[in-house]
Amino acid sequence: MKDKLYYLYIMASPGGTLYVGMTSNLINRVTQHKNGEIEGFTKKHGCKKLVYYEISTDVSAVIAREKEIKNWRRAKKEELIKKFNLHWNDLSADLFKQLCLLCHSESQTVSKRTG
Repeated sequence: MKDKLYYLYIMASPGGTLYVGMTSNLINRVTQHKNGEIEGFTKKHGCKKLVYYEISTDVSAVIAREKEIKNWRRAKKEELIKKFNLHWNDLSADLFKQLCLLCHSESQTVSKRTG
């Protein structure tokens, strides 16, 4: 059985406001942010661009990392993003493609085993 994945992520607004969050379903959560479906900070500030993410199978580590990054000064958050995503591109389209390909290949493996 495959381990469950957890994601720490950073969303940005066009004006540069940053939001740090965590989830077990990054595609769904980013889609919710982009569509303004989540009331609160990200909707109010228009944080719709995925600029950074980390993946782990350890939920406790992701929660701790989220708290750590939330306590950083903005400059340190910007440095982290720039190391991962120099031009602050929206990473969601490529991420969605990668995860969909991964899910598709896993479903092919399952159907081959059950078929």
